[in-house]
Amino acid sequence: MSTDARKIYDEAIVIDGLSISNWESDSVFRRLRAGNITAINATVATWENFLQTMAHLSVWMRCFRERDDILQVKETADIYAAKEQGKTGIILSFQNASPIENELDRLGLFLALGVRVIQLTYHETNLLGSGCWERTDGGLSYFGVDAVREMNRLGFVIDLSHVGPKTTMDAIEMSEQPVAITHANARSFCGHPRNKEEDALKLLAEKGGVVGATSYAHFLPKGFDSTVEDFVDAIDDMVERVGVDHVAIGTDSTHDQPLEFWHYIGSQQGTKFPSTFADGSVPYTELSFQPKGIDSPAEFPNLAEALVNRGYSAEDITKLLGGNWMNLFERVWNV
Repeated sequence: MSTDARKIYDEAIVIDGLSISNWESDSVFRRLRAGNITAINATVATWENFLQTMAHLSVWMRCFRERDDILQVKETADIYAAKEQGKTGIILSFQNASPIENELDRLGLFLALGVRVIQLTYHETNLLGSGCWERTDGGLSYFGVDAVREMNRLGFVIDLSHVGPKTTMDAIEMSEQPVAITHANARSFCGHPRNKEEDALKLLAEKGGVVGATSYAHFLPKGFDSTVEDFVDAIDDMVERVGVDHVAIGTDSTHDQPLEFWHYIGSQQGTKFPSTFADGSVPYTELSFQPKGIDSPAEFPNLAEALVNRGYSAEDITKLLGGNWMNLFERVWNV
């Protein structure tokens, strides 16, 4: 690794905008520290209801008490503290609004417990709107409109990564705060339904939002043959579309997840019924879903090297690695 790349990386706030790894695995946390990841947006819930989510949160509270290599992030000062103390800051998030069920008052409870990012839908339709895999997208519901307003008032970052096209546009237009797409690329860069349309990316940037270019294999043109250079291609593409001030990183990493995890997230609303988007032919536990060269958090410094080689300035690399996430968090969390 070059001296320039190492210096940039070591001085930067490095934030992974989305990980849904196995948080019961000690090796996941050890690899985060080996890669000097300053903070990570950690998924607490996908299909879970209120009680199931509360159980997950209670496990996290114990984890914060017992582990000395992490700390809970409730404000940007905590991310700076993680950097100074050599720990990994954990930003608790939901990839679905299902935990609130039909009670918007629960948003205040989850805020008090430290949840800071909520995605409106996960693949399919819920009470707020439609997901990216639905047959039709009816847009943001009236309940969804109220949820967006309450999330704005409380200071949640709204995530639209798995949200359907119309619901995405409705949410960007409705939100009084900038929003995030924490882990997706452009649909025209890689034609996967989870990647986002040009109009949404442009509008999000115009309103001050941030897109986490993702390294997840399915969302890159070369799939499982992708390397760190292919991921930088995705970053280049997004920077060209929305500008470097609106691009960050969201790996969508799934490290150490067992087969049961894949069955669960690939089911209809978390039930026993397989969804229409699940692919039973993929040997999920045998594959790395991250590009060669950064398929472990411990290898994340290689991304800085690749960005230097691609011609990015130190200032822009610092923005991409975490500075742009910090700017968004400071704006939204400090309402």
